[in-house]
Amino acid sequence: MNAAPIPFIRGGKEGAGVRLGVIMLCHENLGLAARMARIWSDGGARVIMHVDAKAPEAAVEGLKDALEGTGTIYAPRRSCTWGTFSLVAATLDAAAQLLQAHPDVTHVFLASGACLPLRPVDELRRFLASYPESDFIESVSVRDVGWTVGGLNEERFTLHFPFSFRRHRKLFDRYVRLQRRLGVARPIPQGVKPHIGSQWWCLTRGTLEAVLNDSRRAEFDRYFRRVWIPDESYFQTLVRRHSVHVESRSLTLAKFDAQGKPYVFYDDHLALLGTSRIFVARKIWPGASALYDAFPRRTDPADADEEPDTERIEALLDRAAARRRLGRPGLYMQSRFPRKDAENGKTAQPYAVLYGAGDLFLGLREAAAQATGRTIHGHVFGRQEVEFADGGLIGPGALSAHVGLRNLDPQGFLASLIRSSDPMPAFLYSPRDRQYLNWFMATDPNAQLLVVTGAWILPLIHSDMPFDDVRRIAAKLQRAEVRFLDTLDSVWVKARVRRWALAEALAQPDEVWSEICMTLLPEGGAASLPAPPLQDITGVLRLVRALRNAGLRPRKMGDPRVLRALAAPLPVPEVADSPAEAEAPSQEIALPRQRTG
Repeated sequence: MNAAPIPFIRGGKEGAGVRLGVIMLCHENLGLAARMARIWSDGGARVIMHVDAKAPEAAVEGLKDALEGTGTIYAPRRSCTWGTFSLVAATLDAAAQLLQAHPDVTHVFLASGACLPLRPVDELRRFLASYPESDFIESVSVRDVGWTVGGLNEERFTLHFPFSFRRHRKLFDRYVRLQRRLGVARPIPQGVKPHIGSQWWCLTRGTLEAVLNDSRRAEFDRYFRRVWIPDESYFQTLVRRHSVHVESRSLTLAKFDAQGKPYVFYDDHLALLGTSRIFVARKIWPGASALYDAFPRRTDPADADEEPDTERIEALLDRAAARRRLGRPGLYMQSRFPRKDAENGKTAQPYAVLYGAGDLFLGLREAAAQATGRTIHGHVFGRQEVEFADGGLIGPGALSAHVGLRNLDPQGFLASLIRSSDPMPAFLYSPRDRQYLNWFMATDPNAQLLVVTGAWILPLIHSDMPFDDVRRIAAKLQRAEVRFLDTLDSVWVKARVRRWALAEALAQPDEVWSEICMTLLPEGGAASLPAPPLQDITGVLRLVRALRNAGLRPRKMGDPRVLRALAAPLPVPEVADSPAEAEAPSQEIALPRQRTG
């Protein structure tokens, strides 16, 4: 039964009682590996190196010359291949030789030539002295936690893997699928509960000797020779049979990305690693001279007894990996163009869409900008022009006001406009505009849609167009608005939507204005400013009746009784000379011009 962990407290000087041994697995950049070995040996550690048999002999001789006089010993060389038992066999050979050559070693640390000690060896020894019987090895049960990234989990212990994952990927995948279809399942040795974890560990001498001298080791070795990536499962599984206490964490920072490739640390990570209190980091870019010159570095005495801050660093790296994989919200680029409805945020920040309100209030843009201090664009999806807030031909983010350029990629145009504008931008919208992005905005959680339905009729009241043209345009506008409202009624809407019918908005304009101000300025400060004047609605009932009599029934206008009460009284109609005249509406209704103030 595992003993309770001992808290990390200040131990004896220089980690009294702890003699550290280091196994280094090397296959390239042997000059840097020699430099790392000197750091370990100069700190008092006993070092044994395994150099891959594929490494050039000249480089190996140079390595040995560089380490002359350090007491470094060398394990028998094996040709190692990723994902195979050769890495485990090399580690086992080196561990047995190290323990035999140095009977005083109490702890064995597994590292590679690309592992950089961030703190002096004596601080690591003092830390280990605070956990005298603990084995630091990430060991996670495959049945309880999905530890792997983009790979096999439990199946790595039960299937056969005769093909190299890297050299023969298609054969590897096909053979795995075939075994799944046939129901192949290799038996797991009795008493073995598969665990997986990081390859890099630090074990006590007692635990490591127990693994090496296990009476069933030959059986275990035969089994793990056919396990996929056994260097992440051999020690992680067998340590559970012999350890007094397993600290399921690695003292080496070794992260992997979404493709299962190890993170590489560069000079840019100097400040991050310097404040991490982590003992060893892997994998360091060979050209990161600033890192190699800066470390190992002594920890601030005030933090010397603090635990390594591995979880915080891993969380930062996870966020960086997510940013690299998903991109920034609202930023579209060719290398990771999002799948439909699976984007990392359609837009970069919240924004407001004032639908119909520009037809309800006179000078709404200027009044809202003055009241809230926000950027209020005009009809940026207008059919004839793009109305930026400053009225210029170039808008935020160097966007062009050219309608043709906007129409090439409306979604990219809106995303760029929102990303490049000041916080909480807004723009006017109506059924007269291009309706490219109704669904896009309705399913965007950043969108705040303030909708006044039926307001499209107000500009038509004061036009000088013949009635036939008014009816034709009204029919188009109403069809566009109905389609937009159908989109807003979808169960997939994620935008915040606030709706008023025209009659309701005319009866309570202060409510509409207050909602606009609170949306644009949630922290308040604009509610005391008066609402801008309403559009002149004289003649709205006449036009509604004329459209209805011409076969077009205006919809979404709200309660007609409210509209009648708000509009000017209708003049008494003249008596028609014939029933036909009474039924047929005039085809040219002269409506008064729009008032300017």
